[in-house]
Amino acid sequence: MIVNLQDDGWEIIYHRAHALLAAQIAGHWDFSKQTYRLYETIAAITHHDHLEKEWEGDQLTEAGAPLDFTLKKESPIEQLSQHADEALYQGRWVAMLISMHLCFLNQGKGEDDSKMASFLKEQRQRQAQWQTELDITQEDAEKAYTFMRWCDRLSLILSQRQIPVGGRQLEITQGPDGRRYSIYELDSGDLSVTPWPFSCEKFTVMVDASYLSQLKFNSNTALTKALMDAPRKTLSWTLKKA
Repeated sequence: MIVNLQDDGWEIIYHRAHALLAAQIAGHWDFSKQTYRLYETIAAITHHDHLEKEWEGDQLTEAGAPLDFTLKKESPIEQLSQHADEALYQGRWVAMLISMHLCFLNQGKGEDDSKMASFLKEQRQRQAQWQTELDITQEDAEKAYTFMRWCDRLSLILSQRQIPVGGRQLEITQGPDGRRYSIYELDSGDLSVTPWPFSCEKFTVMVDASYLSQLKFNSNTALTKALMDAPRKTLSWTLKKA
């Protein structure tokens, strides 16, 4: 989960909600020059964080605070494999993108972990097989995944409230066209992306957030119950072409 400290407690955004926000962003991209198998790609974006289950396992820091995903321990390889396998039920395109995302998140970890090295090797072999079966090039697959990661990154920037003040620009990441994109706040309070990559000149995206006034919890059970009972609010951002 994404945990933001507030003056009166914690703001919690579930990872699955963040993924849905990323899918909303994806749906507004200008696809006139490139086709990324839109609906399947959006399905992969929506489901890429289903490995995260905030109602299970250890979700507290040593101090008893809700555990932000950046502090969480690595998922067991068995869980990674299961996540990759389950994605195939939605189709090879979705499975390929989910597999590529798992490889991206765990790149470099195989140097000191033989099991992780085997997992990464297997996933890359599966990706190559699916690309052959789907009659696409590795470059096409990389562009589609870059698009997925771009939407994921922008969603995280919004969810983590990282927009700089004073109109300063924050780089998002490289887009599928190889260009570098940045986001910044307009004088109106709306946000803009440069260069503008979307199909319309203005749109709004939203995500649900939960709010906890209690700062510390004695157990994961107590945190889970508090989250179930927590008030929720819709956060929204309007993006506008400058």
